[in-house]
Amino acid sequence: MQYQKKKRSHISIRVLMGIIIVLGLIILGRLFQLQILEYDTYDPLSRENALRQQIVNPARGLIYDRNGKLLVENEPIYSITIIPSSYKDENTPILARLLDIPVEEVRKRVEEARSYSWHRASRLFTEINFETFSIIQENIWQLPGIGHQIESKRHYPIDSLRASHVLGYLREVSQEEYLAKDSYHLGDKIGKTGLEKSYESQLRGKEGTEYILVNAMGQNLGSYQNGSMDEAPQKGADLHTSLDTDLQLLAEELMEGKKGAAIAIDPQDGSILSMTSAPEFDIRRLAGRIDADYWQSINADTLNPLFNRSTSSAQPPGSTFKPLMGLMGMEMEVITPQTTIYNPGYYSRGRRYNDLADPGQYNIGKAIQESSNTFFFWLMDEMVRSHSIDRWNELASSFGLGRPTGIDLPSETSGILPDSSYLNNTLGEGTWGIGDQLSLGIGQGFMAASPLQMATVAAQIANGGYAIKPHFVQSIREPNGRVIYPNTDTTKISWVDESELAVIKDGMRRVVTEGSGRYYADLDSIAVAGKTGTAQNPHGQDHGWFICFAPVENPQIAVAVLVENAGYGSISAAPIASLMVEQYINGEIGRSHVYDYVMNFEPRPENN
Repeated sequence: MQYQKKKRSHISIRVLMGIIIVLGLIILGRLFQLQILEYDTYDPLSRENALRQQIVNPARGLIYDRNGKLLVENEPIYSITIIPSSYKDENTPILARLLDIPVEEVRKRVEEARSYSWHRASRLFTEINFETFSIIQENIWQLPGIGHQIESKRHYPIDSLRASHVLGYLREVSQEEYLAKDSYHLGDKIGKTGLEKSYESQLRGKEGTEYILVNAMGQNLGSYQNGSMDEAPQKGADLHTSLDTDLQLLAEELMEGKKGAAIAIDPQDGSILSMTSAPEFDIRRLAGRIDADYWQSINADTLNPLFNRSTSSAQPPGSTFKPLMGLMGMEMEVITPQTTIYNPGYYSRGRRYNDLADPGQYNIGKAIQESSNTFFFWLMDEMVRSHSIDRWNELASSFGLGRPTGIDLPSETSGILPDSSYLNNTLGEGTWGIGDQLSLGIGQGFMAASPLQMATVAAQIANGGYAIKPHFVQSIREPNGRVIYPNTDTTKISWVDESELAVIKDGMRRVVTEGSGRYYADLDSIAVAGKTGTAQNPHGQDHGWFICFAPVENPQIAVAVLVENAGYGSISAAPIASLMVEQYINGEIGRSHVYDYVMNFEPRPENN
């Protein structure tokens, strides 16, 4: 019996040992499978239990003016982030209390983060003040899944400078945007207008990543492997622009309280010296977290301050189109510099078109100087008789009308420059005639141009007939030291004849010395050539235009000013343009009486 008991005991021990060995082999086999055979599958999953991958946003590129003055920089802000998979909804009231934000708003943001990604960190709230940020950090142990990022927002160091339509502003990417662009995440900022939008890919830079160890509560325990796996962000490129800050400040001041645009261009290469659209908006209040009340107010404003009138407004250019008309008339051989017609005070072609210029004999130079409508009605009549409106369209288009200029800003209008197809579509094929075309000769009728387009026309007359591409950015400087220079080459407009262009320039010079521009645009120290314009407005007070360039013999600046609903261009737009020329050429304004006049100008009903 005793022997049998010992035998059964040995058998039980052997069975138990066998079971242990088998279980050990199974465990070793499973470990071998997990650690060796399926390492690539399970290693990332195991690390996710202890590691968090965190996006590190790059510093956005800076923006400078032509003289190296800093226009746009960055300042630090604090953001609260969330990893939804680690977050517990019962903590929402605690988080809302610490942030001093309504619970429903926190819940809404949490759901947005979950819809974006369950496992990736997303910004929950941006631009948290430092005091609130510190409180969150003190209570982070109660809030697994909640983290932070130190980021930046745009800052504008020149307090009095707006340049809102030029510089533009940033907004958080929409769901459609971050779903369409792999490089964007929930809460990222993207350029929405101005240079911020046009050069978004250069300014944004490249994001980095860092890996941090976390405990079961999601608390940060420090970097993983001393940061050996981290990838540093790459700063965005800096933009060096052609903007002249002093000129921009003056233009903004002169356009205060008005509606319209003022643009100055270097006629030699097309670089923009200043661009003002009035009214403007305060980009400082759109930097970082949006001021909701301000955003609502500027969207509801009937003057539409968000609309860039410099590039997107399309108005009849009025008499500022007459210099180009004269140049095209000589190209078509309809007139020569000596061609003279008699102006009886009106032009008759089926109906009577009155002329404010005095009766008398007019050649092209005098017609520009005195802005004779009769001469240009007659010229347009002869041009479409001997050629066609399509030929007229072709020549005007080569000066940048009826098509975008290609400026490095978004949302540019093409304006309207009619041809036969346009008139067929608008009026009906076979139903239009000379009466529908005559008004085009004086920049009225179906024609419309932006202030930028008319500034470009003035610049190309000034530079001898070379086509330019208006632009702001002169160079893009990358963090590695590489400098990219955009193509600013000019191209000769093939049909422009230098001797004929000299006739047009002479007429524009006489506008300033003897014509309608003599009151406010004539400068003793600077030879200015220009053309006033008053564009008819069927919806109210006429619009005032003025284009000019200076000095005549060696043009350094071309300007176009449009003041909407302000009456005659000679008293509304010309004074503004002349002060801009004076500031740029002389570095200061010497005519305080003209400055005072502009600052106190109010449109008068009799200006119509």
